Amino acid sequence: MSVDRMVMAFAGVVVLISVALSHFVNPAWIWLTVFVGANLIQASITGFCPAAMIFKALGAKSGAAFK
Repeated sequence: MSVDRMVMAFAGVVVLISVALSHFVNPAWIWLTVFVGANLIQASITGFCPAAMIFKALGAKSGAAFK
């Protein structure tokens, strides 16, 4: 699996978890979803993504977006 797909999968999982937490635990958890969305926008503009750097260090192959 490439770094790009791992980043998208990780972001999707975090969004789903934060939506569930905001529904069942506390509505303030929705800010985690906001953070993920803002980080995805920032990464698409700058190309810098901490999650991509971590996945690459763990041995994932480079994708088209994060090299």
